Amino acid sequence: MATVFTKIAKGEIPSYKVAESEDFYAFLDINPLAQGHTLVIPRNVENDYIFRLDDGTYMGLCAFAKKVALAIERAIPCKRVGVAVLGMEVPHTHIHLVPLNSESDLDFRKKKLELSPEEFKSIASKIAAEYEKL
Repeated sequence: MATVFTKIAKGEIPSYKVAESEDFYAFLDINPLAQGHTLVIPRNVENDYIFRLDDGTYMGLCAFAKKVALAIERAIPCKRVGVAVLGMEVPHTHIHLVPLNSESDLDFRKKKLELSPEEFKSIASKIAAEYEKL
C-alpha cells in the first residue's frame, strides 16, 4: 500500500510543490514550524528510515535536499535552514528543511503556523523560482 508521501509525489494527493526530479520530490509541510518548512522525499523508494536507504538514493536525496535548502535560504528571510530527520509520523523517508532565525525555531513541540492556501502557494512559488535559478 502506498504511503501518503508516495501519493503526493505521484500527484494523487495535492501538495505545494517546491522542486522535483525524476527521483526526488520537495513540498511544503502543511503543518509548518516556519514559513518555507519543506519536506524532501525519495519518489520511488518507500522506506521508513533514512539510514536503510541504499547509498545511491541516500546520497542523491542529500544532494537534492541541499539544493532545495539553498533555494529556501534565497526565498525566505532566515539565518540558516535547519535539517531534521524524524520520520515517526509517516512511514516514508523524509527530510525536514526549516528556515531558522534561532535554534528554538526547530522545536517540533511548538504550535504550528496556520497559513492560507494563498500563502502556501506564494511561498512554494518563491522557493520554486529560486530552485530553478540554481
